[in-house]
Order: sequence, then structure tokens, then C-alpha cells
Amino acid sequence: MNKKIFIILTIIIIPALVSGQNFVSNVSKVGTAAGTFLEIPIGAKAVGMGGAFVSIANDATTLYWNAAGIAKLPQSEVVGVHSGWIAGTSFDYAAVALKLGGFGALGLSITSLSMDDMKVRTIEKPDGTGEFFSAGDLAVGLSYAFELTDRFAIGFTGKYIQQNIWHMTARGFALDVGSTFRTDLFNGMVIGAAITNFGTDMQMSGRDSRRFYRVDQTKLGSNARIPFNIEMDTWDLPLSFQFGVSTDFLKSDYYRWTIAVDAIHPSDNYHSVNIGTEMALRETVFLRGGYHSLFLDEAEGGLSLGLGLTSSMLFTGTQIKVDYAYRDMGRLEDVQLVSLGVSF
Repeated sequence: MNKKIFIILTIIIIPALVSGQNFVSNVSKVGTAAGTFLEIPIGAKAVGMGGAFVSIANDATTLYWNAAGIAKLPQSEVVGVHSGWIAGTSFDYAAVALKLGGFGALGLSITSLSMDDMKVRTIEKPDGTGEFFSAGDLAVGLSYAFELTDRFAIGFTGKYIQQNIWHMTARGFALDVGSTFRTDLFNGMVIGAAITNFGTDMQMSGRDSRRFYRVDQTKLGSNARIPFNIEMDTWDLPLSFQFGVSTDFLKSDYYRWTIAVDAIHPSDNYHSVNIGTEMALRETVFLRGGYHSLFLDEAEGGLSLGLGLTSSMLFTGTQIKVDYAYRDMGRLEDVQLVSLGVSF
């Protein structure tokens, strides 16, 4: 069994090493990746803990952070997340994690970043042409996770990704791979690791890149309507490797204090660290705090705070979870998230 675990860990880590040329070293690559909406942290619980969640991975939003986490969930769970994102955009996420008994767990997730319609403006008509355009991003993921042992779990997510702006569309596919391992150290410290967005390039195409060419500009009667398409450049997805540890620093029948630290190694930015903590009172009321992008010089803001409430419905085994998070975004707009989850 130890050999199996070694092989699985090798499968997870090797792609990050092989793709090392895509990761940054001493040069910033901010703004050089497509599908950057895939980097928006998901879930009020995780955001409230500063994004230090890859090893905790204990609700349905773990389909974003580390798919292996759904194998460890005690029940099936559905969750919905909404937040007003920066620049007047709206960010939404919905996921369901289904327990399959001895066959592991299955997950389905949908991520959406949208905006209101905007006027089409030109130099000749700065007040608008009478047309409107919109832009939006969408990702649909299908996940599967299973336990190799009572301590070690692994999960996979296949994603379809689409970005639109007016009449132009880019499509791609990606794979996430994650694992969790519970140790005997420090009150059962958990180690988590995940590679996300390992996939195809994105390239815009559509009718806005269609143009017409005149064969001979010097001759009357030459065909002036020969169609051609401007070829758009291709862009990598924001590949990321995240490694984290978490442990219950204090624990009793009445309270639990958990601390977590994650290290992030992205392909389109410098390395950074997320730290977070959660205080649970009778596993019903939760107080959270954390800091995103620690040691990242050009990060905006970083502090995050959160609250959570879990209520059990008598005789049904169903739990309702409501979570709220606030995230400081520095010079950008502060972000607030609300998550609603149901375990059944």
C-alpha cells in the first residue's frame, strides 16, 4: 500500500516539475494567462480562512480546492456561492458532492463570472452605437475521488472552460488532481496537495475576427469581398500547484481551534502563502480569519474574516450551513461572499 501511495504522489508532483518552464521564477507573468476567473477563490468558508483550504477540504467547495476532499465528506452535500466581484461583475458557483459508499464520491460543479450589458462605443459614436455587448466566463467540472486507505484520498476533476466577449468565444479543457493525507503528528495534521488547470490552450474565434480583402487595390472590378479570419494568439491556462497543512491546535467536546497554511506556486505570478484559522464552538458556530497572498509584493489587500452557522434538522440527518466572508482587496473593491450548503 505504501508503494501505491508513492506512485500516486509521484503522478501528482511530476506534472508540476515537468511543466516547470511554465512556472515563474524571477519574472512576473501577470496577465499572460487565459481563464483567470479560474483563480478566483471559491466558498465563504475557504475565503474567510484566507484561502488556506487545500488540506482542510471538508465541504462541497473542495471541488475547486482539492477534489480528494469529497471522498472524506461524511455526507453528500450541495452548495451555492454568490459574490459581487470586482469591477461590477458577479461571481457564482454551485456544486454537488455525492457519496457512493464503497465506490468513492462523485462531484459536479459550475462556475460563472458574468457582467451586465455595456454600450458599444466607437470613436465616431462615443455615446454608443445603439448596440450592446457582454462578456462572461463559464467552467463545468466533473469530479471523482476515492480513498486508497483510511488516511489517504485522491481526486480528479475534468473541466470544460469557455470565455465569451461579444461575438468571440474561446474554449478549452483542463484537469485537476488532488490528494489529502492524515498523519499521526500534531493532533492528526492533514497534508493536502493539488495541481489545477493543467490543460489546453485558449484561443478566441468568432465573427468579430472576420474581415474582407480586395484582391487588387489598383484595378477596378476586382473582388473586394474575399473573406478571411484574423488568427488570434493562444494563451495558457493559469496552471497552479498548491500545497498545504492543517491541524487542530486545540480540541475538546465544546470547541475546536484549527490552523492552516498553504503555499501556492502559480504559472502566472510569483509564489505566495495563504494562512487561516477557524474557531468552532460545538461545531455549530464558526469564527474565521486569514490572510491571502502573503509575501506577494504586488498583492491587493489580503485580510479576510468570516462567520459560519450550522444547524441540524432533527430526525433527518440533514444539516444546513450558512457562511459569510469578507475579503480586503486593497485599492480594488472589497469582496463579500455568502455560501449556502445542505448536507444530506
